[in-house]
Amino acid sequence: MPQSTFVTKVARGQFEGLRERLGGGAFEFRSVPHAAFSVKGEGVVATLYESGKFVVQGADPEAFLARWTDLGVDGAAAAPAKKPKPGADDPVLDLEPPLTGSDEAGKGDYFGPLVVAAVRADEAGIQKLRDLGVADSKTLTDGRALKLGAILRDTVEHSIRRVDPNEYNALYPTYSALNAFLADLHAEVIRPLAHAGENVLVDQFERRGLVRAALSSAKVRLTEVPRAERHPVVAAASILARQEFLLGMKELSEDFGVALHKGAGAPVDAVGMALVRTQGEEALRGAAKLHFKNTDKILARA
Repeated sequence: MPQSTFVTKVARGQFEGLRERLGGGAFEFRSVPHAAFSVKGEGVVATLYESGKFVVQGADPEAFLARWTDLGVDGAAAAPAKKPKPGADDPVLDLEPPLTGSDEAGKGDYFGPLVVAAVRADEAGIQKLRDLGVADSKTLTDGRALKLGAILRDTVEHSIRRVDPNEYNALYPTYSALNAFLADLHAEVIRPLAHAGENVLVDQFERRGLVRAALSSAKVRLTEVPRAERHPVVAAASILARQEFLLGMKELSEDFGVALHKGAGAPVDAVGMALVRTQGEEALRGAAKLHFKNTDKILARA
């Protein structure tokens, strides 16, 4: 997607208000030389320099300014832009509330748990999620996901299912594929929240129909679409799942006395080999998802 740069001027008296407003969103604050602050998130990098120059780079800087600031194109305070009705151009965002959405974390990570979370919200709750600046957890730093997850636990109706490695390794072989396992977990967190006849939104699986079959007795109106996390309810679920995954990784790292890595690349293999050498093969069963190809590589080299 083409990138654009927007430059405007901000009066010094507006610095703190702008920082506080962006602090309520899902942005990563960064240190930049000669800058009062710089943030990254929602497809842009925005930097406010001590001189007052405000530089926004990304796919749609003007949309960022309209949503997150009171600045006009000349940097002067402007009347807040009127927001379009959510879902005006996207039927997914206009699903009738109350709405329940779910998402998972840890699926592609060798170490740590698999976590699935669901969130239910009415119209007011969905607006509150927008005001909090929820976004797909994959766009957030770990620190931001942990902080926002803690806020969401006290803010939204939710359900979380965490499957730690020992349980994961016992359950996984009973399924024909990972997606079938995931479908059951999604249904498990959705059922306590969604009422009969209400809308439910999930990310579309490679094989469609798995979640629908798992939820057949719930009598809900299920929508499966790619990138479902663009809806605030699914984005909130993704943050809760990510937060719980990170907490699980921390606990397991402490239990095994080693810093477990996210992902499934070479650094993960190195940690796995060290774990086997010091604590034996059985340690992997309690720390990792054994069906990953990493297991064979680790055991062959340890």
